[in-house]
Amino acid sequence: MLELKTLESDETNLRLLVTGVDTPYINAIRRIVLTEVPCMAIDEVVIIENSSVLHDEIIAHRLGLIPIKTDLDGYNLPEECSCRSEFGCNLCRVTFTLDREAKDEPVTVYSGDLVSENPNIAPVSDKIPIVKLGRGQKLKLEAYARLGRGKNHAKWQPVSLSAHKHLPKIRIDAEKCNACGKCVETCPRKVLAKSKGKVEVVDLYACTMCRDCVDACPEEPSAIEVNWEKNAFIFILESTGALPPERIITEAVKILDRQLKEFTDQIAEVQKA
Repeated sequence: MLELKTLESDETNLRLLVTGVDTPYINAIRRIVLTEVPCMAIDEVVIIENSSVLHDEIIAHRLGLIPIKTDLDGYNLPEECSCRSEFGCNLCRVTFTLDREAKDEPVTVYSGDLVSENPNIAPVSDKIPIVKLGRGQKLKLEAYARLGRGKNHAKWQPVSLSAHKHLPKIRIDAEKCNACGKCVETCPRKVLAKSKGKVEVVDLYACTMCRDCVDACPEEPSAIEVNWEKNAFIFILESTGALPPERIITEAVKILDRQLKEFTDQIAEVQKA
């Protein structure tokens, strides 16, 4: 039975203990987070004036990689929008404008200089540098953001990290262990500690299963064993800020359920034929 436990959670980070699932399922969630969960990104840029040192294409590329706060409920994917227009509409596209000029001294153009027609759809940070303008230089443009998926371009990935690892399992043989402390000194993640004349596990979730502690033990065979729990995983997710991490996981599960249903329906159709 699937069980979840939150180990860490804030505005951009989420770490879950997931039990009761196998490797293919947890890996499917990881891949869907990276490739299928949509988010906003600038996709088209119209350069009106650019006298900076950067080419138009470079500026457009930099704009595309700025994480944009996303409203999945208020906007449609372009291919699913009722407008059916290559130019988009207010249900599938958000317009940004930028107009900066360096007059008396050089200025740096930041993501905060982008003005959105929807205040809720804006860069996640105002301090992402775009270009530096020298005196007399100017940058004026319009940019259009839309929903997209990471499988089409990395700028539409809502996460900077999506990964999982097995839940570690560490067993210390109290009869063999003489509490010399070599395993404690060797562990790079401070998983072990020496207390009251014995070695204990103090931070199991930090273990990377590198087995340095096993190699450091002078006993033969080693007094410490490092393995992993079957069907138990630590899932780690770092959002770019485009979507809350909890929403990303929720959308990934919905997408997987929909894909499995479509696959099941296709099998049923084949069997009927």
